[in-house]
Amino acid sequence: MAFDGITVRKLVTELDDTLSEARLQKIYQPEDLQLLLAFKTKDGIKNLLLSANPSLPMVYLTEEKGENPPSAPNFCMLLRKHLAGGKVLSVTQPGLERIIIFNIQHLNELGDPCTKKLYLELMGRHSNIILTDENNVITDSIKRIPETVSSVRTVLPGRKYFIPNTLSKKDPLSSDEKAFADMLLSSAQPLAKAIYTSFTGISPLIAQEIVFNSGVDERKNAASLTDQESSALYRSFSSLMDDVKSDRMTALIYYDNGMPREYSAIPLKSYDAYIKKEFREMSSLLYSFYHEKADYINIRDRSQDLRAIIRSNLERVSKKLDLQLMQLKDSEERERFRIYGDLLTTYGYAVSPGSLQLTCENYYDDNKEITIPLNKDLSPIENAKRYYEKYNKLKRTYTSITEQLEKTREEKELLESILVSVDLSTGGSDLLTIRKELSDNGFIKKQGKGPGKTRAQEKSAPLHYVSQTGYDIYVGKNNYQNEEVTFRIASSSDWWFHVKALHGSHVIVRSNGEMPDDTTFEEAARLAAYYSEGRNSGKTDVDYTQRKNLKKPPSNMPGFVIYHTNYSMTIEPDISGIRQIK
Repeated sequence: MAFDGITVRKLVTELDDTLSEARLQKIYQPEDLQLLLAFKTKDGIKNLLLSANPSLPMVYLTEEKGENPPSAPNFCMLLRKHLAGGKVLSVTQPGLERIIIFNIQHLNELGDPCTKKLYLELMGRHSNIILTDENNVITDSIKRIPETVSSVRTVLPGRKYFIPNTLSKKDPLSSDEKAFADMLLSSAQPLAKAIYTSFTGISPLIAQEIVFNSGVDERKNAASLTDQESSALYRSFSSLMDDVKSDRMTALIYYDNGMPREYSAIPLKSYDAYIKKEFREMSSLLYSFYHEKADYINIRDRSQDLRAIIRSNLERVSKKLDLQLMQLKDSEERERFRIYGDLLTTYGYAVSPGSLQLTCENYYDDNKEITIPLNKDLSPIENAKRYYEKYNKLKRTYTSITEQLEKTREEKELLESILVSVDLSTGGSDLLTIRKELSDNGFIKKQGKGPGKTRAQEKSAPLHYVSQTGYDIYVGKNNYQNEEVTFRIASSSDWWFHVKALHGSHVIVRSNGEMPDDTTFEEAARLAAYYSEGRNSGKTDVDYTQRKNLKKPPSNMPGFVIYHTNYSMTIEPDISGIRQIK
């Protein structure tokens, strides 16, 4: 979602608390539309990234320093002159605008204190970073906007700064029910669009949430609302604004199929079906959201060829399995042919020359009458011999197909598990491990080991978490890692978790010879549910047992186990709050 005014408000509250009274020590401009500011705070150095990139305007605290050009750009030099060494007086937001103002006290050329304002406008393609004096006269900006570019607002040195596009929208924080109704009912647009086009700082996502919480049909347009519906909509709107004004906000990321889908500064009831993760700070959320999304997209793009290989092999194996099942079904006729042979051997004397069939009693079925087709050109004994030959052929087919079916099912099971492993991959080294498994099992040709690939392969490791009460929890992301955590990391008394009847990760709790507490068991089960193909299915069944109860199946496929003694629990695949060790 785009940066909206509610997100900015929570962020401003956090930044004001963190940076107030801090000294601006260093200023860098790593990219054309990006600044990196280093502040000395009471808690140490804090780096703040500000970006006016039109495709991704952004601001968050970061530990990354970034790469800087050999020579500083003009705007960076200007900021160093006016702001370096300055003290942050406050970080504010006008109304619910997508604007952050850094009020910084600095000494002028005469050594007298003066106040400068650094505006960060988070407005999509109109985003900008603007420096003004205490009277809001523009000193300069990271993007200059002359009259030839915009007739509405120019951003040039010496011009007066003002907030754009505020005349047509109302401040939602100060709107009462009458102002809300007057603004909304004058619009013929759908409800959500009417809300976010009428009030500042409200994104389409938040507008949809307001409509969802009101219970009013989202397909209605604003002008057609009844008084009752208008009141219900205002109550939902007002309740949300009360939370914003009182800073009752929570930083949340919502995940869809493992990918960060949306983030919000307020809980989204319309997204209750998605997995969510809570953050203490909006800045940490923003850093995590965009880095996770970039990593997810990168992994998805890099794994396309692997997915194509796996799906192609799955299609081939599925067709082979269908053919083998048909052959197995055909072989089920073998007993009928053996019975025909036995009955012809017994009652053949009653067959007249040239007969097309024999009707006799079937002593294999309570002497019920049975009719046996005959070849009129063959004798009863020759007909019996022909049926015995069919029986023996189908018997050989049954034995062979039964063995082949077992191997084909294992092959299909392995491919399905590898496909899930691709979804659980978190880095390029995981994809190399999966490629190796495919080549080890003959699905792709083996490749040369080059030194780069060997190093990347060594870095692929299971995930490591720690429970609230201090127990180490290990999670395998593919079959080889599952083999590692279960049969090399785990001891016999450790506890093993796996989603029931689905493909997924092996999760091991290192018990240290003790009985882990219920919280640890629940956290391990949540991890097993999350790192599985059931992560988007709501509540999921998870089996757990001690490692000593696991055995390897005869096929010896890596990461596959069998067990007969276990407990089970049903749990949501929500891993928020479980601490991961990087």
